[in-house]
Amino acid sequence: MRRPSRTVLLLSLLGAGVVALAATVLFSREGEQRGLDLAVAGEARQGGLSIALSPAVADVRIIEARTPGRPLVVIDAGHGGRDGGAPGASGATREKDVTLLIARELRDELARRGRVRLALTRDGDTYLTLDDRAAIARRLGAGLFIAIHADSAPNPSARGATVYSLSEVASDADAAMLAARQNGEGAVASVPEPTVRGLLSDLAARDEMDASADFALRVLREARGTVLLRPEPHRFAAFRVLRRSGAPALLFEAGYMSNAADEATLLDPVKRGQIVKALARAVEAQVAATR
Repeated sequence: MRRPSRTVLLLSLLGAGVVALAATVLFSREGEQRGLDLAVAGEARQGGLSIALSPAVADVRIIEARTPGRPLVVIDAGHGGRDGGAPGASGATREKDVTLLIARELRDELARRGRVRLALTRDGDTYLTLDDRAAIARRLGAGLFIAIHADSAPNPSARGATVYSLSEVASDADAAMLAARQNGEGAVASVPEPTVRGLLSDLAARDEMDASADFALRVLREARGTVLLRPEPHRFAAFRVLRRSGAPALLFEAGYMSNAADEATLLDPVKRGQIVKALARAVEAQVAATR
């Protein structure tokens, strides 16, 4: 049985009046309630569903599970459009193309299994801001969010996949630098709100961070033995897109574009398939553990 979260326990103590306030904080923050209603309307439908979000975001197609009402997994292929991401060691590939390959194949693998609902933040060479990506997850009511990237380093011998979960404090200097690079200029530090509303919001964020770490550990358990991992492969930092997704979320760096062997792995359908299958197993394990 799943243990009650800190948020649920506090709501039980504070009573029905605060429950209404919590609903406002957790489900209507930043004016996203209208889009969330759209997502709920499609939960019991069979087949696919397209939902229009904003001019900056193309229609997002939801692939339904075999059983209606299953959790929605949003897969975010990093970069895209004018943002090519890291170049490959060969000079012939870009990170944005590799992340889209992995995202599409993960979607297809999970769709074949049929146990979760699925959506991609982008299914083509589309430029999206971090806030666009997070808004898709929030508006669709994502149960899980996974951002796919491929790393780069000045040292061409650096290899292996890394899983990053959400945390207020970075695990190390490299994780802090990556978060700063991913967050860009739009990052804004959060300021604690000394009210019941702020307390509830903070507890909800802590629950999401705990779930994010659990999800990361499941990915590593499924990946070991089939996917090359870098030393100390679980790291964490305050990634903007993870924080704003409104769901348990992680960032998966599938390998190093700057390493010729990793680049070859990511371009090889069989080896890439091992990464995809490990991610799919971890997604299903996370969903099973939290239902």
